[in-house]
Amino acid sequence: MLRLIGNFDIAEEVVQDSLVAALERWPEQGIPDNPGAWLMTTARRRAIDILRRDRRYAEKVALLERSTLPSDPVEADDRLRLIFTCCHPALSTEAQVALTLRLLAGLTTAEVARAFLVTESTMAQRLVRAKRKIKAARIPYRVPEDHEIPGRLRSVLAVTYLVYNAGLSNATEAGLCSEAIRLARLLSLLMPDEPEVAGLLALLLLTESRRASRTRPDGSLMLLGEQDRTRWDRALIKEGQEIVRRCLRRNQPGAYQLQAAINAVHANAATVDQTDWSQIVGLYDQLLAVAPTPVVALNRAIAVGEVEGPAVALALVDELDLDNYYSYHATRADLLRRLGRDSEAASAYERAAEMAPTDAERDFLMLGGRGSR
Repeated sequence: MLRLIGNFDIAEEVVQDSLVAALERWPEQGIPDNPGAWLMTTARRRAIDILRRDRRYAEKVALLERSTLPSDPVEADDRLRLIFTCCHPALSTEAQVALTLRLLAGLTTAEVARAFLVTESTMAQRLVRAKRKIKAARIPYRVPEDHEIPGRLRSVLAVTYLVYNAGLSNATEAGLCSEAIRLARLLSLLMPDEPEVAGLLALLLLTESRRASRTRPDGSLMLLGEQDRTRWDRALIKEGQEIVRRCLRRNQPGAYQLQAAINAVHANAATVDQTDWSQIVGLYDQLLAVAPTPVVALNRAIAVGEVEGPAVALALVDELDLDNYYSYHATRADLLRRLGRDSEAASAYERAAEMAPTDAERDFLMLGGRGSR
């Protein structure tokens, strides 16, 4: 509907109206043979009724009256067009995530607001501004041309990953994890030849396989080394590892594929002591080559510490400029504790706790990490 109308608000309204009509009629009349076609036809008729009241939309009315809407929006790539529209680089990352949650993940404005920890009215204003920006900038509702895909796809994948992490870090919004995986599956279906799309899907599946074991019943945090691995979802691990193997055969390594491969190695180990840390360090070496960021270097240093000891790791960590990143201080605290430098470790734990993004992480750090890795 957005593709035909070119107006977010009207498109949303007529789609919602068609869903309400279905809820009213289908229980009495029965579900039609092609529910998608019924919904889209109903939405089109409603759109024509609304647009006829405004002469500015005469051209759109004619287009709607002539159009034959596809019954399956996936076949028409409509959702792919919508993903790229929501994630256009002209929009801020925050706006990209909010629009994706609202228009593709199906969250209400109130639910999106909770994910951003703002009021519903504040989020409603942000969504309105984002839609106006799309209209004012005349951002096209289309899949980018082949030469535009690499740059634009990065935003799409980053937004999907941010949606997942928003659910991972906020227990009250855990449904975002499922929505991000659904979006990643959709991208994989619509873009089967993009290895980084496959890599992101594998990364989310492998991360999701451990989500249930990340916290205790009281909500407190459990690090990887102390998790009950019998609670890991083996079906998700199997699916994620198979995607990783397919990515390796393509030999087109990218950041998401390499992160997925690292998670696949962790999933292979029955216990933390059986983890192939040397292989993980090698994968981080590759990841640092394609994504040379301080955060990647920090994670590589952690893996190096498991192979060469905490002193070597601490020397690598202290070279990084990450003073405003809480995981940097948490990592230093753990390494200092393992080296017996308890006073320095306590200060680092306190600094990390002050910056922790969630209550569970702050409580964990205030207890000195419980000595776990």
